[in-house]
Amino acid sequence: MIHVVVTRAGVGDRRETAPVGGLVRVLAGMLLVVLLAGPMSSIADQRDPRLGELFVALAGAPDAAAALAIEATIWQIWLDGGDSTLNELMVQGIEAVSANRLRDAVGRFTDLILAAPAFAEAWNKRATVYYLMDRHEDSVRDIERTLALEPRHFGAISGMGLIFLERGDEEGALHAFEKVLEIHPHARGARFQVERLREQLQGKRI
Repeated sequence: MIHVVVTRAGVGDRRETAPVGGLVRVLAGMLLVVLLAGPMSSIADQRDPRLGELFVALAGAPDAAAALAIEATIWQIWLDGGDSTLNELMVQGIEAVSANRLRDAVGRFTDLILAAPAFAEAWNKRATVYYLMDRHEDSVRDIERTLALEPRHFGAISGMGLIFLERGDEEGALHAFEKVLEIHPHARGARFQVERLREQLQGKRI
């Protein structure tokens, strides 16, 4: 979802701990960097060869500050559609989310998906908006598509964890957040959820 999936209280997408507006501004800033620098790749399929090394570095980051810098680079790559038209649709969608124009945001991200169906972040962004609209089944379908294209998408996995929580599936949520930590050990939101859920589940088993 929006940023290490947004959270209604905090995407990758109601998936993080920062307010949606603040997160949207961060993502928009990252995308502005991409636009100013020019496309990073020629196709929007998130198979940038740098991602492999970045995820190895993320898993082995010595501290949260180092992890945050690596995460920011990953997001910059994920946000780049490899084409100015695609990037403009992404900007429009993010701006619509920031203005709470969620139906408009769905439209922009749907246009982006139709134009570039292999663009994982387009699916992730629409999943986030569906989540914010309480359209959880639609969100889950888009999360699944995101993960089919980018299995390491810690934001999308976090979003799935939040949906499990809303369904009352604590075991499923715990599994999702533990998966996030395998990929991104310094993800604070996921670590908080893992510690909380383990404590809750342990109490129920006693």
